[in-house]
Amino acid sequence: MTKNPATTVTLSDVATSTATSNAKVSVRTAVLDLLRAFRMTTMFGNPGSTELGLFRDFPSDFRYVLGLQEAVVVGMADGYAQATRNASFVNLHSAAGVGHAMGNIFTAHKNQTPMIITAGQQARSILPFDPFLFSGQATELPKPYVKWSVEPARAEDVPLAMARAYYIAMQEPRGPVLVSIPADDWDCLTEPVLPRVVSTEFRPEPMVLGLIGDALDASRRPAFVVGTAVDRCGAWDAVIALAERHSASVWVAPMSGRCGFPEDHRLFAGFLPAMREKIVQLLDGHDFIFAVGAPAFIYHVEGHGPHVPAGATLGQLIDDPTIAAWTPVGTTAVGNIRLGVQDLLDRPVAPQLGQRALPAPRAARPLATPPQDGELMSVAYVLQTLAGLRASDSIVVEEAPTARSVMHAYLPMLESGGFYTMVSGGLGHSMPAAVGVALAEAQKNSGRKVIGLIGDGSSMYSIQALWSAAQLNLPITYVILKNRRYAALQDFAPVFGFEPGETLQGTDLPGMDFVALARGQGCDAVTVNDAGQLTEVLRAALAATRPTLVEVEVA
Repeated sequence: MTKNPATTVTLSDVATSTATSNAKVSVRTAVLDLLRAFRMTTMFGNPGSTELGLFRDFPSDFRYVLGLQEAVVVGMADGYAQATRNASFVNLHSAAGVGHAMGNIFTAHKNQTPMIITAGQQARSILPFDPFLFSGQATELPKPYVKWSVEPARAEDVPLAMARAYYIAMQEPRGPVLVSIPADDWDCLTEPVLPRVVSTEFRPEPMVLGLIGDALDASRRPAFVVGTAVDRCGAWDAVIALAERHSASVWVAPMSGRCGFPEDHRLFAGFLPAMREKIVQLLDGHDFIFAVGAPAFIYHVEGHGPHVPAGATLGQLIDDPTIAAWTPVGTTAVGNIRLGVQDLLDRPVAPQLGQRALPAPRAARPLATPPQDGELMSVAYVLQTLAGLRASDSIVVEEAPTARSVMHAYLPMLESGGFYTMVSGGLGHSMPAAVGVALAEAQKNSGRKVIGLIGDGSSMYSIQALWSAAQLNLPITYVILKNRRYAALQDFAPVFGFEPGETLQGTDLPGMDFVALARGQGCDAVTVNDAGQLTEVLRAALAATRPTLVEVEVA
């Protein structure tokens, strides 16, 4: 049978599952059989003593990917899950390990990344005595940033909990779940659990979608605002087709974690900032605004006034009912983005659409100039150079908050699956996520190059990811934009009343040597501060077959 991009378990998987009888097996065997059926044979972890029972007689068809810190583990699993479109498997140590990972668990929640997190727990027999290395409230610790968490009442219930965890993680809106497993459960006997075919996507209500379709047809000048869920749900081609049918200007939603539309397309209009008044200003003149796979809207600072321009109405298609509930205005259809857009495409083409004029073309992209002698390169010049050298199908995994707007102007994203970042605002995700994405692309034999575009401050939250990249020998090119400061905070300070030139404490980062940090973990590395060398250095790094870090000194 043909699988859609977001479905992993099929009828054939169930029929061929190795768990085919009611004869009792160990909890370990039952869980591993389930993971095979779910195509989850890659484990990401940093083990502690309470997890060791899972790894005895470790099967040869499984792969264990070690991260040197739990935030790295979850970040790698996030990138891997997004790139494979299937839940990833994470193994963490009890309370301390989950605590270390919480920043990236929060990001996985915001990214809507499906992930089964297992956390070790001390043996059941000593739990009444508050033993060393136990988790006192294991199911409460990760909340509210997991969809579901459980510590099964009996060892025999662990496989059932794992099955339920998978189905919950994969149902839209997707996200991480946690299963706490006592150390002595793995050898207990239980009945096998067969995988089931469970629906993970649902179509939007036809009546509500019909209202949006009617409004689109009647609009004189529509605008689309595309978000993370377009690419996550496999709706890239369908959204392009719908935008072309309606001659709609296409904007990218604020804080979008994926690329939802080719940025070199004739209809591409630009990026919306996370500021209410500026969103209204940029969308002014449009009479119908269609938010596709995006909140309407994410704000970063306090704003006032309307949420959409005067005379405009809002329609929304979103896969998360919670987002639908807080959207302040308009009509919202809840359901899978790909299925909803396809239903809109299946409507008869309204005659007036052929008479609708195309929006005015976007202004030409700016051109960055090289620095003068003795000057450091601008971020714009670095990203423009990178854009000219990289393959169009290469994948950028970004965490350089200060450079995000510059990236939008000088480094366009062109293809589905070509861009990943965190939507949470929490740092430490993208350096390990690049490892997970590269691992998935190698598994698919796609040949797509992965580029980690990271700020120097961001990189230090999970710099240990370089070791994992080296151990896996993945051909990632990391580009560190080294401006020696937390520039996002310094640039944002005037919003909070800081005067020009006033010192902002704790935001300077002198003395970092990323070449030494990378080489010390097994990666090739080079620094460049001369614009004349940039092209040669980047070209060599992009061609490298092993992980390479380029530290670029920028103004």
